[in-house]
Amino acid sequence: MSVKLYVGGLAWATNDQSLEAAFAQAGNVLSARVVMERDRPDRSRGFGFVEFESQEEADRAISMLDGKELDGRTIQVNVAKEPSERPARTGGFGGGNRGGSRGGFGGGSRGGFGGGSRGGFGGGSRGGSFGGNRGGFGGGSNY
Repeated sequence: MSVKLYVGGLAWATNDQSLEAAFAQAGNVLSARVVMERDRPDRSRGFGFVEFESQEEADRAISMLDGKELDGRTIQVNVAKEPSERPARTGGFGGGNRGGSRGGFGGGSRGGFGGGSRGGFGGGSRGGSFGGNRGGFGGGSNY
């Protein structure tokens, strides 16, 4: 069974090939991928993943490379967690305390970007919204 490692603290210049080369000294690398910025695909987001064939190779990579320097930056290496094992994110675009039922990017009952009953960018019924019925940019009457 393969083991995937999370590698954090990567330099913007680090690419898939340099990541694989650094980790190859620990064992047989099945895959190495640096996660890139969406709006700047030439720049790393500062983290990536390396997959090894065995737990032994992954453990060796952690002990050899965690806290070491790669491309001028100190990296952190640990076993990657499956999405279901990570703690829930709070806030931000459509998630957590401010994004679910209380607004945020995705909407909810209190507005945010996507709508809801209290305004926000995309709609709602209480002013300040882009397209709500009590004011805002896109429609409704202003107080």
